Amino acid sequence: MSISRRELLAASALIPSVLRAASLSQVRIGVLSDEIDEDLATDIEFLRPFGVRYVELRSIWGKYNTAQPLDKIREARKLLDAANMKTSVVGTAFFRGPLPQDTPEGNEALQKQWTLLNDAMDRAEILGANCLRTFAFMAPKNEKPKDSDYGRIHELLREAAKRAKARNIRLAVENLGGSYVSTGADSAKILKAVKDDALGLTWDPNNAAEMGEKPFPDGYNLLDSSRIYNVHVRDYRRLPDGKFEWTAVGEGEADNLGQIRALLKAGYKGVFTLETHYKSPQGKAFATKTSLTALLKVVEKV
Repeated sequence: MSISRRELLAASALIPSVLRAASLSQVRIGVLSDEIDEDLATDIEFLRPFGVRYVELRSIWGKYNTAQPLDKIREARKLLDAANMKTSVVGTAFFRGPLPQDTPEGNEALQKQWTLLNDAMDRAEILGANCLRTFAFMAPKNEKPKDSDYGRIHELLREAAKRAKARNIRLAVENLGGSYVSTGADSAKILKAVKDDALGLTWDPNNAAEMGEKPFPDGYNLLDSSRIYNVHVRDYRRLPDGKFEWTAVGEGEADNLGQIRALLKAGYKGVFTLETHYKSPQGKAFATKTSLTALLKVVEKV
């Protein structure tokens, strides 16, 4: 259900215009839109007072973008164009599943993934984006991954990069807890094994932290920064009982300022995308408003 106009106005009220201008002159800020609302028009109206001009599209109008017919994707593009906004990255579930083995069943599953990739690239072209957020398969639970698994993953990622390059698309593999690539260290190994620059990273320091890595500077320093094509920002903290939770930006342990400074120094030209995750009793829009306002204060210091 979409948020009401009253909730929308409350969530986006009292944003200092001077803060918006200062922040957006230093970095390109985006938001993963469905962490505001599933209705794209609502997301656009929410973001307008912040001056944010980039969105990462995942679900729109209640469906994953790759499940929406192309006419709906064209409608999304028209809405964004009218608002002078751009799709920075198209979120996909490509290779976010078990690693398909070289068997009849595995090859059938793999063919579905190639179809998904083609569908995602079709949508990216309509949206005017040249980057897809992808993955590198979910690892088996309670099992140590085999060396042969990584060989298979590298083979499939090389093929995916080849297909993407043919359509001038880049794949940005996200490090994700529970996957074969969950930390900076894992990400560095993938980049070393797959040299094609059509394949890079969605660097998510928060996911790396959830897996026990110190993402900045330790995990980040292992990476080839020139192959970071997308960055997710938010915040987290570890509780005294050892549990891990997402927080509003500025209320946790993430060194967002240090990470942003380091990426800019390295020449990063992409978007810093707020993937809120933090849950508020006042709803998704309020949670995103809280974190986005705090993120603008962080980047103002850059």
